[in-house]
Amino acid sequence: MKTYLPLAIVIALSTAYGFWWKANQGAIRTKKAVPGHRLNAQILGEALGARATMVQFSSAFCTPCRATHSLLAQMVESMSDVKHIQVDAESHLELVRELDIRSTPTTLFINSQGIEVGRAAGTPKREQVLVALAAIG
Repeated sequence: MKTYLPLAIVIALSTAYGFWWKANQGAIRTKKAVPGHRLNAQILGEALGARATMVQFSSAFCTPCRATHSLLAQMVESMSDVKHIQVDAESHLELVRELDIRSTPTTLFINSQGIEVGRAAGTPKREQVLVALAAIG
């Protein structure tokens, strides 16, 4: 029985970590914003949305990035005051470092002044995006 105890502990810890990781993928966090940092059209290469902008950092071979892009692009079609901008993380490494982007896809939710008010690492769910956008205004 004692020989199985370490194995049982490893399995329990691995399972707990798996549940935690799955629950946090795509979850939108509001405390990750880089203080005092503003994004604008000059930095992003496109104008910001009138109310909000979703800035998605992606990479070429990232399958979840394509799913995230599809979701966000579809959602902004019916929202005239919200914009979706996709940024290639590999081509903008300095900006990735400045904003502490650690994985792709990462989507920043910024308000009309260019201030980050939320962030999702991984593919967010439609409901999570709607809640984040509603919180902006």
